[in-house]
Amino acid sequence: MARTVQCVVLKREAESLDNPPHPGPLGRRIVENVSREGWSEWLQRLQMIINENQLSTADPEAIALIEQHMVGFLFGEGNLGGLPAGFRTGRAKK
Repeated sequence: MARTVQCVVLKREAESLDNPPHPGPLGRRIVENVSREGWSEWLQRLQMIINENQLSTADPEAIALIEQHMVGFLFGEGNLGGLPAGFRTGRAKK
């Protein structure tokens, strides 16, 4: 039987991650509070953040910024984590 967590992203119980997806205390916090589906939503947002801000994951400053976005998106802490400024989904308004 799969382990579940009360996912802070989905705001409901869902299947947990198997292993921490990030090192250290933040990774442990994520595995204890974020579901597989919630983490998948973060990865989609991460892709937008990297592309819109032209970040390099080889740059330590970019990694620090990405972590701030991660904490904002997953846990609602800080001022980051939302959609990048000016980002449009490409959907036409009706």
